[in-house]
Amino acid sequence: MAVRTEQQLATFLTGIAQDRLYAAWRLAALRGLRRGELAGLRWTDVDLQAAELTVAQQRVHADGQVVTGPPKSAAGCRGVALDAETVRVLTRHRERQEELSATAGTRWRESGYVFTTADGAPLRPDYLTGRFRLLVAASGQPPIRLHDLRHGAATLALAARTDLKVVQAMLGHASIALTADTRLSFQILTATLCDVPILRMRLGDL
Repeated sequence: MAVRTEQQLATFLTGIAQDRLYAAWRLAALRGLRRGELAGLRWTDVDLQAAELTVAQQRVHADGQVVTGPPKSAAGCRGVALDAETVRVLTRHRERQEELSATAGTRWRESGYVFTTADGAPLRPDYLTGRFRLLVAASGQPPIRLHDLRHGAATLALAARTDLKVVQAMLGHASIALTADTRLSFQILTATLCDVPILRMRLGDL
C-alpha cells in the first residue's frame, strides 16, 4: 500500500489536469471512491447544485464479465459532499461529454454514466486501472496504484483532523476499525491538508 504526500499528490493532480478522466482521479484522491464506484457513477447520482453525489452502485469484474450491483457493503451506499473545485471539474467534465455526444451523433450511446468511452459506453473498471497506471508512469513520480488513492484520501482527511466517524462515512467503511487502521498505517504523514492549495477544502465538505 502506498500513499503520496500532500505535495506529491498536488503535483500529480496538476500534471494530469487535462486528462479526460481527471474528474475520476480527483474523486478517488480526495473523496476516496473505489474503482468500481467510479465506473458505476451515473449523472442521476450527482447533484452539482447541491454539491454532493450518491454512491448507489458499482461496476465490477465477475466471472470474466463486468456486472453492475450494489456497493461493497451497506455502508458503501452513501452520500459524498463535494468541494467547490470538484464541482467545477465535474461541470466541465459534463460539458466535454456533451461535446463528444454532439460530435458522435447517432454513434453516441446514451448510457447515463459519468465516466464513459468516446462513444458514451460505460467504462470497464480495468480500463480505469490501466489508464491510471500509464499516467503514473508518465508523471515520473513514485509508483502508486489507483486503489492507493483511496487510502490517501483517508490519510489527507485525517491529517486535517477530520473526525474518524466522518472519514468512515466518506469512505463507506463498514467498520470504523478499517478507518482506524488506515490512520495508524500512515502516521508518518505530518503535514496538514490545508497547506496545499489544490487540496484545500472546507472540513464540512468531508
